[in-house]
Amino acid sequence: MREDCVPRPVFEICVEGIDGVMAAEAAGGDRVELCASLLEGGLTPSHGTIKLAIERARIPVYPIIRPRGGDFLYSDLEFETMLADVAACRALGAKGVVFGCLTADGRYDETRMRALVETAGPMETTSHRAFDMTRDLDEAVEALVRCGVTRVLTSGQRDTAIEGLDNLRRTVERAAGRLIVMACGALDPDTIARVRSESGVTELHFAALAQVPSGMTWHNPHVGMGGTEKSREYELTVTDPEAVAATIAAAL
Repeated sequence: MREDCVPRPVFEICVEGIDGVMAAEAAGGDRVELCASLLEGGLTPSHGTIKLAIERARIPVYPIIRPRGGDFLYSDLEFETMLADVAACRALGAKGVVFGCLTADGRYDETRMRALVETAGPMETTSHRAFDMTRDLDEAVEALVRCGVTRVLTSGQRDTAIEGLDNLRRTVERAAGRLIVMACGALDPDTIARVRSESGVTELHFAALAQVPSGMTWHNPHVGMGGTEKSREYELTVTDPEAVAATIAAAL
């Protein structure tokens, strides 16, 4: 196939909050994974944030359904929360949701995954990087196919997509068109073209984040919220639209 006939990949931008959604859209993102608390790897955003994002954005909004940080082995009550959040996203008109549930021995919890897919109804479903925490890549792909999940987000079960290239190729081959494979893992202008060309994925996911100072002009040096460093109270994590645009350009 000629290079000019190769379809343009889909670029999903991982963002925190409504400002991140709008920055990603303005910079050329095709879709956003909407999160709260990216410092914890992304948690379920508030109902109000999801609602406003869907109303304001012209690109699809996929909220993450993750009730807490840490592992993907959830209590019964946490799972009930996830089902309720998926139903709420469906009612709000989200185009998709992102989730993942594992068993204690590092396999997908297919009963729970099927229930989440069923609750999602017409929405697309993405398994997040819970996939990268499973014990057997091939088994995990087959589990997601059985559960009817639309796509899987993965860095090839390594910290970065470059390190996980062999596993990314293997995942694409195993999926064989039954499951969309979306690559992630430290994708930036220096790495994204190689990952795209050598992995065979059709979708790419990254978070182009920057740390900027808060607009607060007065700082209380004696109080830190939530056990974080006191300086963190006056620093914001934002989506950098220039970095989004540069990363997309580098892949094309």
